[in-house]
Amino acid sequence: NKKAFVELLFWKSPAAAFEMAKGYGSLQEGEGAARSRVPPWSPQEEQELRELYWKYKEVEGEDVIAAILAHLPTPGRTRRQVVKQLVRM
Repeated sequence: NKKAFVELLFWKSPAAAFEMAKGYGSLQEGEGAARSRVPPWSPQEEQELRELYWKYKEVEGEDVIAAILAHLPTPGRTRRQVVKQLVRM
């Protein structure tokens, strides 16, 4: 690639640098940036999250997010994901 020097002037992620070296489109599915994507919330999960929030928001002295995480039927969600989804909703 004769114009690779121009690309080197800008910040690259490790995945982008790998693609520059090995050729664009060389990353397999599930590698690099695609691996870190969060699975989307289904409408059922959103409804359950909404119900759990309304149930635990008035409890004094308890962390609302911790209570939601303990009762969320879908395991694997992080505290950050739950907070982000609640703010978005």
